[in-house]
Amino acid sequence: MNSIEEHILKLRNELNEHNYNYYVLDNPSISDLEFDLKLKELEALEHQHPEFFDMNSPTQRVGGEITKNFETIPHEHRMYSLDNSYSKEDLLDWETRIQKMIDGDIQYVCELKYDGASISLTYENGILTKAVTRGDGYQGDNITANVKTIKSVPLKLKGDYPLKFDIRGEIILPIDGFNKMNEERIEIGEEPYRNPRNTASGSLKLQDSSEVAKRPLDCLLYNLTGHHLGIQTQFEGLLKAREWGFKVPNASKLVYSIDEVLDFISYWDVNRHDLPYETDGVVIKVNSLDQQEELGYTAKSPRWAMAYKFKAERVSTRLNSISYQVGRTGAITPVANLEPIELAGTIVKRASLHNADQIEKLDIRVGDEVYVEKGGEIIPKIIAVDLSLRPFHSTPTEYITKCPECETPLVRQEGEAQHYCPNYNGCKPQIIGRIQHYISRKAMDIEGLGGETVALLVNQGLIDNYSDLYELTKEQIVPLERMAEKSADNLISGIEQSKSIPFERVMYALGIRYVGETVAKKLAKHYKSIDAIAIASIDDLVNVDEIGIKIAQSVVEFFVSEKNTYIVGRLKQFGIQLEMSAEQLVGQTNKLEGQSIVISGVFETLSRDELKKIIEDNGGKVSSSISSKTSFIVAGDNMGPSKKKKAEDLNVLLLNEYEFLQKIT
Repeated sequence: MNSIEEHILKLRNELNEHNYNYYVLDNPSISDLEFDLKLKELEALEHQHPEFFDMNSPTQRVGGEITKNFETIPHEHRMYSLDNSYSKEDLLDWETRIQKMIDGDIQYVCELKYDGASISLTYENGILTKAVTRGDGYQGDNITANVKTIKSVPLKLKGDYPLKFDIRGEIILPIDGFNKMNEERIEIGEEPYRNPRNTASGSLKLQDSSEVAKRPLDCLLYNLTGHHLGIQTQFEGLLKAREWGFKVPNASKLVYSIDEVLDFISYWDVNRHDLPYETDGVVIKVNSLDQQEELGYTAKSPRWAMAYKFKAERVSTRLNSISYQVGRTGAITPVANLEPIELAGTIVKRASLHNADQIEKLDIRVGDEVYVEKGGEIIPKIIAVDLSLRPFHSTPTEYITKCPECETPLVRQEGEAQHYCPNYNGCKPQIIGRIQHYISRKAMDIEGLGGETVALLVNQGLIDNYSDLYELTKEQIVPLERMAEKSADNLISGIEQSKSIPFERVMYALGIRYVGETVAKKLAKHYKSIDAIAIASIDDLVNVDEIGIKIAQSVVEFFVSEKNTYIVGRLKQFGIQLEMSAEQLVGQTNKLEGQSIVISGVFETLSRDELKKIIEDNGGKVSSSISSKTSFIVAGDNMGPSKKKKAEDLNVLLLNEYEFLQKIT
């Protein structure tokens, strides 16, 4: 190594350390002038000696990379959302649920819930290789170039870090930085930004990374994800991440009871206003990673974590009118049209009224002064009426009895909260909504075809259902409003490419009521083809993992419809993937069909996720609790004594991981 290369490396290491001291520890060791002089010296040397270029040099944080279209890439480990709680009772219920599932004492880690844009950072050999937005939890946008400009994100790690791992956190915009940005905008006559969270999120999608570099974004990290990380607890993970160079907030605390959790919440409910950034609650996690594995996940959220939301901001405004929307499943949603008012940094004009029961319960009437709240939900909701300001001539709200679009009398099934329009094949919003769902990103992801174009195609009589898309021609599309020749080409190409979308996503795209992404995957994996699902009975369906009676009935009703079976038949003719591919079927058998299996304890060679996949690939159902219906238990080390006793009492067979693997080979 020559002296110039040594000097360049020395400057890089110095600047990285000063950067860490300033942006992570908030403890600068040199002046801004000294830092800038060293940075300029390094820039000059790198310019003179391009052979020593390093994409992770401190000089690269200024940005300059242009990204016109952000690549969508899958998360190696899914990013789940969290269940929300709003009261002490919610947390006590959560504690009761998890105590039933695991043995032994439970410790908790309390962390502040930061109001920013979720991010997943991937490090390999201590180098930042990838930064991906949360997206839909399964996949997100690659915004690595933009994230590299954030000074608190380490480009190189220090210490005893694992070879490869992901770390999750939030990109936030500190309040002071947000206010300064707005002062500058006002000064040049531009509209100020509404709130720090949306501004931070929008900044990450700027095409020019040098523009992102000008914004005072920060990155707060809170969760390590990966295999063989060498840590046993969530709190240990936070301490390790801090040692490796990440900005992990010091507010996080290890506690030993729900009472201590509540104390933490009470303290920060008052003191959060002194923080340099916005926080809207507290996240409580089970500390032991073994216990986290034991608890596992629901379809959407980890059972081992809960978000407690601070009391939401509330404002009052006038209810001007109530309108009714028809969804793709025919569900009617009443919407409150409000006198516009600012709430949590955004102008609110509409709020959800949920259903007829909610309107009746609150006695909501047009002309009322209502209290609007924006809590855990994105859409604001009306939570109360100020009766003292009710107009004298006010009359109770009468819920509509006919569909606002097609005039069909509405129905309401027993036990259902919502009214429905039963005109499945003749109600235009339902037809348009189903096709819009079919083409959506999580479903068939048809590029070049948006929701407005779908409505236009239906209204012009060119399509009546999603199978009609595959007969569209360029000549039909070009004359449509805002459709040029290139747009038409892109649309036809996008429709053609959708024929390669895998079966599980096609299953979701069909828009069967109650069949979301997770249920669609379960059905596809279990039955392997649309033909097998179409002839399945309700009794058969409820034996599939996570399929309840309501979902089973809905699936059966879908395939009873002659129109639906006709549409599915056409999809098959057009070459849509309506069965699992040969590659997907590799390693799948029916050896465990009809068996309910519990996984408990810690394992040597396989992770719990791997065991769960093996069980499901062989037709079995993974259950979280032991009962008389349990076929057997895959038992690892540290299986709880109460679970063992219950298994013995019920005479349920216990297999270690090696015995289990022998059983299916």
